[in-house]
Amino acid sequence: MTKFAYFCGHEQWQPEELVEHTVLAEKAGFDMAVISEHFHPWVDDQSAAGFAFSTIGAMAASTSSITFTTGVTTPLFRYHPGVVAQAAATLDRLSDGRFNLGVGTGENINEGPLGYDFPAYAERNARMRESLEIMRRLLDGEKVTFDGEYYVTDRAKLYSPPVSRVPIYMAAGGPKSATLAGEMAQGVITSVKDPADTKERVIEPLRAASSEEPTILATRWSIFAADEDEAWEALYSWRGLRAPGRLEAVDPQTLRERADELPREEVLGRYTLVNSADEIVDVYRPLVEELGADIVTFQMASLDQPALIEMIGRDVIPRLRG
Repeated sequence: MTKFAYFCGHEQWQPEELVEHTVLAEKAGFDMAVISEHFHPWVDDQSAAGFAFSTIGAMAASTSSITFTTGVTTPLFRYHPGVVAQAAATLDRLSDGRFNLGVGTGENINEGPLGYDFPAYAERNARMRESLEIMRRLLDGEKVTFDGEYYVTDRAKLYSPPVSRVPIYMAAGGPKSATLAGEMAQGVITSVKDPADTKERVIEPLRAASSEEPTILATRWSIFAADEDEAWEALYSWRGLRAPGRLEAVDPQTLRERADELPREEVLGRYTLVNSADEIVDVYRPLVEELGADIVTFQMASLDQPALIEMIGRDVIPRLRG
């Protein structure tokens, strides 16, 4: 049966607000919270950028049943993969086995500000292959000595191990990442615009490379608003997400300026606008029925997020479960 997740965006809300949202999401009937992990947000004028691992710890202490997934962290530059495994194990303990580790190859906006070079995809993919091996082995309880091209460990071991087997899900938007996820992770995190395209480019390569049935966590962006003016206000913290040069930018000011040079209609046109429970059902149903996702994430912004969470739990999730 499909599970449903609420997206907690550190780029828009302060960490204490996200803890409150997660408490509301659990009460509303969500199964999971997917939490973004960034150093910088997408714009500099109306934004936030809390430390996700700390936020999840507070979420775990404030809830009892909802599970958590990083969506996603990058174990390649700012963090050694061994440190990410340590964080995952600690969060799994603090949540009593309610943590999943979502990882991806990242964006320069989180690495460049701290002085790291951000190489082309081929190197990031190669780094991820080494990272996945190190993290999986550490999380599985091994003492790991590893001498790779990019990472080294010397008898590394987690002495506060997880209380359950922490799944690792890898973000993928195309066949190369999907294949690596199938080979070395337990599932995939994928952002869906066209379910048929995602099935061809992500799900089929994922399953072809997997020795076991992988978990599919599918996300889709939408904006809940009565009209375009309200949608623009709700989208304000995210408008840099679709700006040109997103992967290479370092400064949120740059993305904000690029986004604001575009016609407002062009930016809004890159998101799905909804203004009722019926429309939300229509937007997310294909992820359940056509894509067959195991987890569907409502990646949504509005002017009243608590009310939106309550409405999705009351009027949307029961219909999609059916």
